[in-house]
Amino acid sequence: MKKSNPWFVFFWITLFIIIFMIMNFARQGGQEVELEYSQFKQYVRAGSVLKVLVTPVSIKGQFRSSDGVLKKFRTIPMDDPNLIKDMEDNKVLEFAAAEKNGWLGSLLLSWGPVILLILFCFWMMRRGMSMGSKQAMSFGKTKAKLADSSAKKVTFKDVAGCEEAKEELQEIIEFLRDPAKFQKLGGKIPKGVLLFGSPGTGKTLLAKAVAGEAGVPFFSSSGSEFVEMFVGVGASRVRDLFVHGRRSAPCLLFIDEIDAVGRHRFAGIGGGHDEREQTLNQLLVEMDGFDTKEGVILIAATNRPDVLDPALLRPGRFDRQVVIPSPDLKDREEILGVHSRKIKLDSDVDLNVIARRTPGFVGADLANLVNEAALLAARNNQKTVNMKNVEEAIDRILAGPQRKSRLMSDKEKKIIAYHEAGHTLVAKFLPTADPVHKVSIIPRGPALGYTLQLPEEDKYLTSKSELLDKLSILFGGRVAEELVFSEITTGAQNDISKATEIAMKMVTEFGMSDKIGPMALQKPDEGVFLGRDISRDARHSGKTSELIDEEVKNIIDNAKNRASKIIKDSMNILNEIVNCLLERENLNGEDIDRIIKGEELPPLSENSSMSVKDKKKSVDKKKVINEQVIVN
Repeated sequence: MKKSNPWFVFFWITLFIIIFMIMNFARQGGQEVELEYSQFKQYVRAGSVLKVLVTPVSIKGQFRSSDGVLKKFRTIPMDDPNLIKDMEDNKVLEFAAAEKNGWLGSLLLSWGPVILLILFCFWMMRRGMSMGSKQAMSFGKTKAKLADSSAKKVTFKDVAGCEEAKEELQEIIEFLRDPAKFQKLGGKIPKGVLLFGSPGTGKTLLAKAVAGEAGVPFFSSSGSEFVEMFVGVGASRVRDLFVHGRRSAPCLLFIDEIDAVGRHRFAGIGGGHDEREQTLNQLLVEMDGFDTKEGVILIAATNRPDVLDPALLRPGRFDRQVVIPSPDLKDREEILGVHSRKIKLDSDVDLNVIARRTPGFVGADLANLVNEAALLAARNNQKTVNMKNVEEAIDRILAGPQRKSRLMSDKEKKIIAYHEAGHTLVAKFLPTADPVHKVSIIPRGPALGYTLQLPEEDKYLTSKSELLDKLSILFGGRVAEELVFSEITTGAQNDISKATEIAMKMVTEFGMSDKIGPMALQKPDEGVFLGRDISRDARHSGKTSELIDEEVKNIIDNAKNRASKIIKDSMNILNEIVNCLLERENLNGEDIDRIIKGEELPPLSENSSMSVKDKKKSVDKKKVINEQVIVN
């Protein structure tokens, strides 16, 4: 709890006393009756005056008025030598005289509050200057935070997956626990460990777990904390960080997002950044200078290792580089188990099924998934989180929240249904396509509808046939619109963009074109300010560019023709999928399999969001659609 400043309290007490005195004086002055001197003399001669105080500037006292009430009076004195004799003759009980007040007392009485206010302002200015000087002195100090030793420590039990990364870091933990074990054999522990991987894979959490397992002090900071507008501050903070580390050895120093300070020096046409480069130079010197026997190990994390300066990555600085990959199926299941420890799950929740339905999700995505499911359950006043909540959370993360309030005409809704049914139908009839998990015509996020495909297992390589099948699936929606309505819309904009990108990479990067062959013709995307050569021209001639365009167009046309043939041959199935979509708005993979086999779908559940009126309306739509398809 922050302590109150005694000077601040003293100021307010003094101010209160001064205000009280002024109010008291004003109150007393307001009760005094102003008398003329002649009236005062009359009251004296009448014996009504009881007390008199004579001063050089005034005569004050107390008298009894004609109605018998005691009142205070005040009058201006005159040169009257008989005043004392008159008061004695008329039996004034008390009379006295007062000396003239000094100028200091009058000055303090008049200007005291102003003087106190000036003194207070002066004190505040001095205090601000003192604080400013202290801040200026600490400007070059490190902003690294020391982890609270009394707080609960993060260990490897809190980090699911990343088994290979844990093995790589286990040596660091053993060295910090028992350095003599390695020093006896003459081995040297790595001075620095670089953790790199996609955002959200758990690099920072893994660094905290290393410190928690080793039981040593953990200083954490970010790369942006070193770079300031003043040249030399970053280098000073780097020096101070390593000073703190040597004092607390053995310890761990952690720098998150080190690419903010460790980028390539002399960054291209933009010129250098003196402050950042000086900070990087100081970091290089410190890492090369300190001895591994000191027990200070630097751990850094980044998701952009390609932009780091080569001098930072050489042996002797970051000796060990540990890749933190995206979790596979087994790791995702373990991560879900960690994040769902404090969540009340229903008996129908299967973490293995959830892990299979979330390929490509990293640790942060899975944590968000569990939290979203819990929020949805709480919104519905449920006591536990069920599988339906998890499914909805997956859809929200992949496609955005539902927008049922968005009003669309029947024609637009019909076009969307045929578009999504086209994707679904082509995907079901291609051999290497990923299984269709869900189809929906409910708008989510920016999408008016979506078809969700999920792989049965994690894939690390993609074959040419898989890419060609993916292109055909992307064109399935456009082809269905064109065949049914004899018209095309802007709904396939994103599909066309993705298909063009895939076809371009197949020709220029993957070497999957028979005419061009296995040649890398695409110039790599490099940032302008990375200190690399940006003056190189394209890697191919104009004739080759024409050949690339021709090959890309051929691949796209062939994919579109395949999709068109599948839809034409299965138009009845396409119509049935559309009818079911308009009736139910959502279809899962099992529903689509039943439709293709010609089986009836189970009736809608009683808790379905569609009303009886909506169901009747959807049946009417079904009749109209069937008639229109037959005509076309």
